[in-house]
Amino acid sequence: MAVTLQRAARARRTRRRLQVVAFMSPWIIGFTVFFAYPLLATGYFSFTGYDLLSPPEWVGLRNYAYLLFGDPVVRIAAANTLWLVVVLTVLRVVFALGVAAVIARLRRGVGLVRTLCYLPALAPPVAATLAFTFLFNPGTGPVNGLLGLLGIDGPLWFNDPAWAKPALTLLTLWGSGELMIIMLAALLDVPQELHEAAALDGAGPVGRFRHVTIPSIAPVLLFGVVNSIIFSLQYFTQAVVAGSVASGQAEVVGSSKVLGYPDNATLTFPAWLYQQGFHYYNMGYAAAMAVVLFAFSLGFTALLIRRMRGGTNAEEVG
Repeated sequence: MAVTLQRAARARRTRRRLQVVAFMSPWIIGFTVFFAYPLLATGYFSFTGYDLLSPPEWVGLRNYAYLLFGDPVVRIAAANTLWLVVVLTVLRVVFALGVAAVIARLRRGVGLVRTLCYLPALAPPVAATLAFTFLFNPGTGPVNGLLGLLGIDGPLWFNDPAWAKPALTLLTLWGSGELMIIMLAALLDVPQELHEAAALDGAGPVGRFRHVTIPSIAPVLLFGVVNSIIFSLQYFTQAVVAGSVASGQAEVVGSSKVLGYPDNATLTFPAWLYQQGFHYYNMGYAAAMAVVLFAFSLGFTALLIRRMRGGTNAEEVG
């Protein structure tokens, strides 16, 4: 009798597990087909010489050695991407938080202002970049025209190596409405009682924002930082389109003639990866670049989450 009950219990557990697997099967299939297999295939091709036309040939660590020590252009692309990671991450989070804080304090027209701030995030990246290159055209663009009326000699923006990345930064900040909405929801979710208690203790607006608001929305800030880092590491479309349009050769987007214009100032790591894989057909080398990019993204995220958790635990202990 006891053996029969045990078998029945095992059968029920097995059926439950199979039901769980059945319900999870769409996710499991999607994860395997669209993430696990491409990741493993990329790792394999990174150790091969592969041109998409002939069978891959095993070359060991040659692609990684060339990436680290032999490719002078990849250093420029990596430096541009690092610049974007640092500047875009800081400014994107601060800008989204600042706009959200202003909207949270409005008493009238909140819906209209929120909608106007979010609308740019709905613009397709290519269309938004085309609009920005028109607005910031050094000769005919309205931005430099307005600066001229104020007596300011406007820069060349996307045609100047020193101003190309700042112009891309402005484009990214303009389209950061999605992160702004997330920050706004977090700010509105902070208990008002905490602000009132801090005010009774003599804390001013800055003190309440620093000691009440920031700790309360720390998880959302962490999400914004991680999201911005990953976004910056994958920065591709806007840089390629802006360089192509500014060079006057928009009909050959992705060509080596315009990629990174001007003077490789807009050449990002993903753009050079694309150039190697689909223009020069060095797919093995492009796979090695993709593995390094994935490793950096994973490392940045893990390190940041660990440091944030460590800081949160220290505050709780204190």
